[in-house]
Amino acid sequence: MAAPSSPRPGIAERRPVRSLSGLLPFLRPYRGRIALALLFLVCAALATLAFPVALKSLIDQGLVGADPGERVMALRGHFFALFGVGVALGVFSAARFYMVSWLGERVTADLRNAVYAHVVRQSPEFFETTQTGEVISRLTTDTTLVQTVVGSSLSMGLRNTVMGIGALGMLVFTNPYVMSQVLGTLVLVVLPSLWLGRRVRRLSRASQDRVADSSAIAAEVLNAIPVVQSYAQEQREARRFDAATESAFDTARRRTRVRSVLVAFIISATFGALLWGLYQGTQSVLDGKTSAGHLAQTVVFVTILIGSVAVLSEVYGDLLRAAGATERLMELLEARSPIASPPAPTPLPATRGGSSLALHGVTFRYPSRPQHAALAGFDLQVRPGETVALVGPSGAGKSTVFQLLLRFYDVAEGRVEIDGVPVRDASLAALRQRIGIVPQDSVIFSADALENIRYGRPDASDDEVIAAARAAFAHDFLSALPDGYRTFLGERGVRLSGGQRQRISIARAILKNPPLLLLDEATSALDAESERMVQAALEAAMKDRTTLVIAHRLSTVQRADRIVVMEAGQIVESGTHAQLAAAGGLYARLAALQFDQPERAAA
Repeated sequence: MAAPSSPRPGIAERRPVRSLSGLLPFLRPYRGRIALALLFLVCAALATLAFPVALKSLIDQGLVGADPGERVMALRGHFFALFGVGVALGVFSAARFYMVSWLGERVTADLRNAVYAHVVRQSPEFFETTQTGEVISRLTTDTTLVQTVVGSSLSMGLRNTVMGIGALGMLVFTNPYVMSQVLGTLVLVVLPSLWLGRRVRRLSRASQDRVADSSAIAAEVLNAIPVVQSYAQEQREARRFDAATESAFDTARRRTRVRSVLVAFIISATFGALLWGLYQGTQSVLDGKTSAGHLAQTVVFVTILIGSVAVLSEVYGDLLRAAGATERLMELLEARSPIASPPAPTPLPATRGGSSLALHGVTFRYPSRPQHAALAGFDLQVRPGETVALVGPSGAGKSTVFQLLLRFYDVAEGRVEIDGVPVRDASLAALRQRIGIVPQDSVIFSADALENIRYGRPDASDDEVIAAARAAFAHDFLSALPDGYRTFLGERGVRLSGGQRQRISIARAILKNPPLLLLDEATSALDAESERMVQAALEAAMKDRTTLVIAHRLSTVQRADRIVVMEAGQIVESGTHAQLAAAGGLYARLAALQFDQPERAAA
């Protein structure tokens, strides 16, 4: 079940500008384009501010000429000047729109790629506490909010800031006494706006978290549709998703309500303050202290200033939402995996005939279960080319051995070595390149059969892929597909049977051709006939390499060089099938249950 996500303590108290500073590394590579965008932005703002000045000249000079002919010529010239201002505004606005839209798309793509690349390098410990749906929500919803800000809102905010400051400056310059009163009133507008803004930001963060909750539920359920439908739980899951969606809606409604109050307050208070200044200007005209053109100029500047403040109030809300989105994305980028390649990795020696393995006094606890030791004082040595089977009841620690060899986790005590090199000292890429694994649950990607097998070695040719499929007895059924190896296999391989998916997974491991092969119940999904074929393929694949096999079906490991019996994270028996069956211990009891030998089980 998906658990509600929650913000980090204190994260909502950051200032929006500080939160958005996390975007600076993604903006820095495009400094030239940003400079051009700012240039076009300033030019567009100046063209807008030039309009009132041209209008004042039109009224005071174009309408008061002594001679009618001179008046017509003056009007014509002033209208051409106004048209020039309009053309300049259109050209610069279009250039600004293109540049900032390009920046928004580019920065968002870079941010999404960086977050995804960082997440896929995290250790399994990260995914024990972070839901996949939560990550997907941040990669989609949150990056879209960032794109809105970088590609639109931020540009609009800067443009209206320049226009607002310019209009305010002109009003102060032309009416210093009146506008000084207006500025004093505007200061009183700022303080309540900051308080409401912080509340909007907290609600924005909470709203995005609730959306992530519903995304997590959807991802979880859609990946388990057969189970949900087999238990007839469609209505229950729909109700659970509905509850999460309603929670997100309720939080968004509260955010929108507070933001609406913020917008209404800023616009109303600013409008009232500027109308006071305008009223003072009309009185000045009536008293003969200023001209009609000067009043018209003041009206336009006031209109520009009011419009700028209105836009900035909207942009401020977008910035608050984007600040919350950026925080959530930065949380992912700041996550540090405890598993990483050392600064100066020890090179792994060349191998012939397989790798050697050694686990010395290993004690390990999963981070999510720190009270329970998955392995306790575990010792195991495997010679190059040896085939060793790990058997035992569920929870004995067999899969944990595989996890530690792949260095998905680091041990608390002891040492894990491959070819004499501690796995902590080796490069992760070099270490994992030496290991091939066939998991119990075969993973099939949304691609064709050829690319699914080629995943084992991306530079392999088509002929090598087909040879690996033949070795895994997958060639016949793949050739029979509608488009052969080019057939799209569907999400998670839904078009294949369990046995077919398993054979593709085996072919992938064979193609990789590693010196160490890990088989985790590699034939568990096969019928008797397929199992015999794949078992033969696996035996061929085991030649000249070291193989570790996890098996609950003991019939698949009878010919292993050595069988290691595990229980409660420790080795309790070791030997061949015949030796262990004769010893009368845990293996003998398991064999008796599986091979229908009740008399041995009783003994």
